[in-house]
Amino acid sequence: MAGGWARDGAVSEQIEASISDELARMQAKKRPVGASLSHCAECEEPIPEARRQAIPGVKLCIECMQERDASVQARGGINRRGSKDSQLK
Repeated sequence: MAGGWARDGAVSEQIEASISDELARMQAKKRPVGASLSHCAECEEPIPEARRQAIPGVKLCIECMQERDASVQARGGINRRGSKDSQLK
């Protein structure tokens, strides 16, 4: 059931599109690109061979990666139209 001027299923499609976009953004952010480095790009400590083989393209050691992950800030809850309540009207 759609409300207002929206066609049936439009709200569900909007929600699924937003979820798909966010998942794609998160997966792209996690995947390293290029060849693995032998030393960390931030602290220049050696990256263990097992880590380089497990994650092709890795650029950071475990400690630096944990620090970077801990400093990630949450994004706001804005949908594609730029308003939190645009789907509720």
